[in-house]
Amino acid sequence: MASRIRRVLEWSKSHEGRKLIRFTAVSLVSTVVSVLAITLVYGLRIIRSEVEATLFGNLVGAMPSYSLNRRWTWGKTGRSHVRKEILPFGVMAVLGIAFSMLGAFYAKHLVHAHHWSHLFNTGLVDAANLASFAIFWVLKLMVFNRIFHVDEEAEIDAELLREEVPPTG
Repeated sequence: MASRIRRVLEWSKSHEGRKLIRFTAVSLVSTVVSVLAITLVYGLRIIRSEVEATLFGNLVGAMPSYSLNRRWTWGKTGRSHVRKEILPFGVMAVLGIAFSMLGAFYAKHLVHAHHWSHLFNTGLVDAANLASFAIFWVLKLMVFNRIFHVDEEAEIDAELLREEVPPTG
């Protein structure tokens, strides 16, 4: 067991391990933002439709996702490339939101078929969104990893060069 824990810790310090941990952390942030938005707008009856509340929540949750993933997960700086970064991210975000809409339509069906409390219905709408997100997450990870792929050899060379050159100042 100790050797397995040691291997996981070593992996978590690798480039790929850090990238996956960061992607997961960003996904967690955007999911929390999304669920909070859905809970607020649907739970407080600001948006009465399960589907529209889910759409709104996911759009709000997508806002920080691009910037955090681009800068923190994949270490990209400078201007975003529309065709290579923004467009694929937008397509994946729309696909993810569309997938969440399937869960929202199912939640809507359950809400209208039963006479549960609004509090329970709010939890159901949140749960449908979380389940949809979980299913879509793995696909998104694979695609985003391709979009923001950084040439690992160039990255290692740059790090070695930084180590060789003493800091000035």
